[in-house]
Amino acid sequence: MIEIRNLHHRYPDGTQALRGIDLTIDDGEFLLICGPNGSGKTTLIRLICGLFKPTSGSIRIDGLKDPHASQEIRSLVGMVFQDPDSQIVGETVREDVAFGPENLGLSPGEIRERVDWALRVMGLQDRSEKPCHLLSGGEKRRLSIAGVLAMRPRAILFDEPFSHLDYPGVQEVLKHMLLLHREGHSLVVTTHDVEKVIAHVGRTVIIHNGEIKAAGKPEDLMSELPRFGIRPPCYALFGRERISWLTE
Repeated sequence: MIEIRNLHHRYPDGTQALRGIDLTIDDGEFLLICGPNGSGKTTLIRLICGLFKPTSGSIRIDGLKDPHASQEIRSLVGMVFQDPDSQIVGETVREDVAFGPENLGLSPGEIRERVDWALRVMGLQDRSEKPCHLLSGGEKRRLSIAGVLAMRPRAILFDEPFSHLDYPGVQEVLKHMLLLHREGHSLVVTTHDVEKVIAHVGRTVIIHNGEIKAAGKPEDLMSELPRFGIRPPCYALFGRERISWLTE
C-alpha cells in the first residue's frame, strides 16, 4: 500500500533527519518502526501522512504520488500523534470525533454515522458528551484514535502510542489497536519502547541516525535491538517466546 524510495529529509536548520529510506508497507500489515529518540521515526511517518514534504525521494500510497499535495492520499492515511492533547480540538468527545468528517464536507447524516461508529469501535459511546479535558490519559488516546477512524483511513500511523500511559491505559489502547488490525487496517507503530507491542506485529524495522539498519520478523531482530540503543523486551532476555499478557 505504501512504497517509499530513496527518501531524504533535511530540516531548515540543516539537520539531516532521514537518509535514503527504502521501505514498502503492505496492505493490512502491522509494522513496528523502532529506534532511539532522534532516530527519525516521527519524521518518517509525518512524511508518509503528508505533514512534511521530503527533501528528495518518493512516496507512493495506493499507487498515488505525493501525499503532501493530494487530498485523496491524505484520506487514505491517518496519524495518531504522541501527545493526544495536541490532536484534540473539540469541547466534547462527540464534537472532537466529528471535526475530521465535517472538514471533508460530508452530509450531517454521514457525519453522524461515522462518529457513532468510531465511538462504538473505541468504546467511548457512554462518554460522547463528556468534556475532553476530563478524560483520563487512556481515554484521550482512544479519542484521538476515534477521530482518525472517523476519517475512514485504510492505514493508521501511531507515534509512540503508549507514552505517558499507566498499565491499564496501555492495555486498553493496545487491545483496540489489535482489533483494528483484525478488521483489516494497516497499522504502523513507532516507538523506542518495543516491549509493549513487538509480540503482536508482523514485521519490525530498526531505524538509527536516519537510516534503516535492519528489517525482518521481530523474533529475528531481538539480538540486534541493543546494538542500536533499543531496550529488548524483558522476556527476550530470559529466552521466553511471544507473550499475550498485555491484552489478557
